[in-house]
Amino acid sequence: MTRPTASPVAVVTGASSGIGEAVARALARDGYGHVVLVARRAQRLADLAGQLGGQASFVAVDLTEDDAPARVLGHVLEAGGGRLDLLVNNAGAAWRSRFDEGGHANVERTMAVNFDAPVRLTETLLPVLRASAPSAIVNVASTASRVARSGTGAYAASKAALAAWSDALHIEEASSGVHVGLVLPGFVRTEGFPADELIASLATRWLVSTPQKAAAAVLDAGLNRVAERYVPRSYGLAAALRVVAPRLVRRALCSPRADRFTTRTSADADQSIDRPRH
Repeated sequence: MTRPTASPVAVVTGASSGIGEAVARALARDGYGHVVLVARRAQRLADLAGQLGGQASFVAVDLTEDDAPARVLGHVLEAGGGRLDLLVNNAGAAWRSRFDEGGHANVERTMAVNFDAPVRLTETLLPVLRASAPSAIVNVASTASRVARSGTGAYAASKAALAAWSDALHIEEASSGVHVGLVLPGFVRTEGFPADELIASLATRWLVSTPQKAAAAVLDAGLNRVAERYVPRSYGLAAALRVVAPRLVRRALCSPRADRFTTRTSADADQSIDRPRH
């Protein structure tokens, strides 16, 4: 199929704050054609789209809803003229809970947001990405997918699933010209993940990165077709250590002092399943 000649189109989920907002702003700043902002909070999206001018439009939708992928596709077909060059699956959530407290219910709701939703959206948008090739998908996972901590099991499992699926999808879609990149942030201070416990201490403040640096990694993975990026890059050492010395890593994470690295999220203030997400 002949590649469309219109300006490029990107879809960014979780665009109302944090990494998603930073990605949208970076794309607009670099003169990217059109950015479709996707998240639940309509007013936040409207405000951001207004700031980005004619370079952006938005879809206010909960990506876990049955009709969400079709709604995003319909908007892309209308606003992008049937073209899609970049899909950034960034929207996510976390409820901190030990398994003996949250059980399967916490795993289920976390998987619905962090794994099922991006898989369903990608499935719906993949034909457009193929028709627009060379194009790219960037899945925002987490360093937690490589090194899990107490209280983060559900979140780590959902992001590990996303990372493994990304690897397989890249192999499968390489011949179609659709690149699949993976970004694994560590501690990035956002509205959903404020990292207050780490910011409060001079000893750990240096561990926390910014949405802007994560956005740069997303663009590197998407526009430059890089396979995988950690944010900060040094967090890749923790993942490597988990492979070569798993007993050492487990021993360190079982230490009472490791509890400081299980930071609370905005979701922890409201344990209900139906809550605002970025």
